[in-house]
Amino acid sequence: MIPEQEVDLTNLEVVSQPSLTYKLDFERKRIGGKIDNEEAIMQLVMKILYTERYAYVIYSSQYGVELDRLIGKDYDFIASDLERTITEALLADDRILSITDFQANKIGIDKMEVSFAVNSIAGSTNINTEVIIA
Repeated sequence: MIPEQEVDLTNLEVVSQPSLTYKLDFERKRIGGKIDNEEAIMQLVMKILYTERYAYVIYSSQYGVELDRLIGKDYDFIASDLERTITEALLADDRILSITDFQANKIGIDKMEVSFAVNSIAGSTNINTEVIIA
């Protein structure tokens, strides 16, 4: 049976995701306590960078980063496309406003060190991490 009531789409309210979440300890692989605001958003950034887009059915198609498509590509292509790929992945979350000061350096045959500033609704923080590209 199809409902006969019409839905008014003009008065919809946009709601941001809450930032209160569980604290993940990536090094010890433990969950403990809760975090909020800037610390939670920085954890979100790292989690997005660690999650390959489309690889896990529990995440939407808008979550994660597409680094697998860079495997086997020429270093010059990877260096030129990495900023766009990471920026696109992070800006999918409405709490992240912009990515600035992006730098990438090759540190091995299959790794790059990336650093950038994340400007979010909770403030600005610098991120330094390694990205596996093979």
